[in-house]
Amino acid sequence: MSALMCQDAVTLRALQSDDMAFLERLYAQTRAQEMSHSGWSAEQIARFLSQQFQTQHAYYQAHYSGAEFLIIEHNGQAIGRLYRFWGNTKANLIDIALISEYQNQGIGTTLIDEMLQRADKQGVMVELFVETYNCAQRLYGRLGFAVVNQSGVYLRMHRAPRALSRNVS
Repeated sequence: MSALMCQDAVTLRALQSDDMAFLERLYAQTRAQEMSHSGWSAEQIARFLSQQFQTQHAYYQAHYSGAEFLIIEHNGQAIGRLYRFWGNTKANLIDIALISEYQNQGIGTTLIDEMLQRADKQGVMVELFVETYNCAQRLYGRLGFAVVNQSGVYLRMHRAPRALSRNVS
């Protein structure tokens, strides 16, 4: 399937309570490579990742009240999540993740770019945190994010709002 066809069929919808099982599987998939080096049994990994997912979900809900917790769908099928928060002076890209079959097709880039365009129109900076070992750093750099600081395994990145060009007739 071409990236263009896939992007055209991608929609966003609000997170619903019956999405939790999908989100937990997605979370586990995003951590699979990391966990493969743990030396733990599959059962131990599953238990640990379930606990970590629940903790992360509770943290996001508590610390980003009013955020958009969105499910990314392709032709009505859940393929990822996009969590973002809009403040008066700053927007946060809290999390974006796609199941592996939909990665590297431009979907995430398109969704982030749409967020950046909205931030530019509102004149707000966009902030995100990414692990130091996450290859998404390169994407964020291409989209104009710069590292502000590092805390443990996380890089804090910002992108200042860009001036919109005005068409003069």
